[in-house]
Amino acid sequence: MPTETAAAEGGNLSRFPVETLYQAARMYYLEDVNQAQIAENMKVSRPTVSRLLTEARRIGMVKIEVVHPSMAVTDSLAAELAEALGLEKVYLADADQSGRLGAGLAPAVGEAIRDMGLAPGDILLASSGRTIYELAGAPLPKLPGVIVVPTVGGQTEPEPWYQTNEIARSIAEQTGARPAFLWTQALPSPEMFALLQHDPDFQRIQRLWESAKGALLGIGAPPTTRSSISRFIPKDDDSLSRAAGDISLNFFDADGAEIHFPGSGNMITTPPALLRSIPCAVGVAVGAEKVRSIIGGANTKYFRRLVTDVQTAKAILDVVHSAIA
Repeated sequence: MPTETAAAEGGNLSRFPVETLYQAARMYYLEDVNQAQIAENMKVSRPTVSRLLTEARRIGMVKIEVVHPSMAVTDSLAAELAEALGLEKVYLADADQSGRLGAGLAPAVGEAIRDMGLAPGDILLASSGRTIYELAGAPLPKLPGVIVVPTVGGQTEPEPWYQTNEIARSIAEQTGARPAFLWTQALPSPEMFALLQHDPDFQRIQRLWESAKGALLGIGAPPTTRSSISRFIPKDDDSLSRAAGDISLNFFDADGAEIHFPGSGNMITTPPALLRSIPCAVGVAVGAEKVRSIIGGANTKYFRRLVTDVQTAKAILDVVHSAIA
């Protein structure tokens, strides 16, 4: 063996030469050579080989990951669901998270946010809805300098998940980002809608929508099944009877086709074309009542990535496979 010397890997000093460590590690971990053969090849003792392999792990040259079987199954399920829905990636929370949306989904949503690679000055859109509202109060990755922008105007219902500016403010507070506020109702009068098109503050929000890099988009259930919905949404209208769900009050059917209803042309919301252009848009939804909504939402191409839970993922695949059969 070459004369022992101090070697560094990742800032950790070793008493063995780096090349010697690498040769031993390569043969053992990559070429499946046993330690006795390595000792013979390198002209060293069998205990020395053991020390070389231990040292290679200690300094980070060799990294061993022990994956719980349930994690491997979850990764496989996520990949299968992404392929079935035509998405870039699916992030799965453990088991059934429908009863604990904020805390239960936060780790998966946090991973999705980190994958966005947001930098200071980047724009993150945030929709309304109970799921995103609860996530706004959960631990999320730090996003210093990022601007959080509502995707839809305010609504008059008292429930906090309709208050879009408050959701943006809460996410910004949790992450160290900066909020931008949208000072208008989701469905203003025709006169107000016309005035807004020339309003500098609203034009600024529109520019932020256009330059968004990421988005957290709650996927709404079919309107006919909801116990709570904005009062200006005519859920009994024939057009909405076939709606599978909505994203930021953009309603769609199971095939992803847009659904229009009286007044929808004056809605203050991020337009479908802009949603489709966001590079890192993430849909978020769990629960049996959201299965059709998630499938329809994936068909709209409003989001390219999805956060859901294991139970919902299995239910979606059952529906998809049944349709194919």
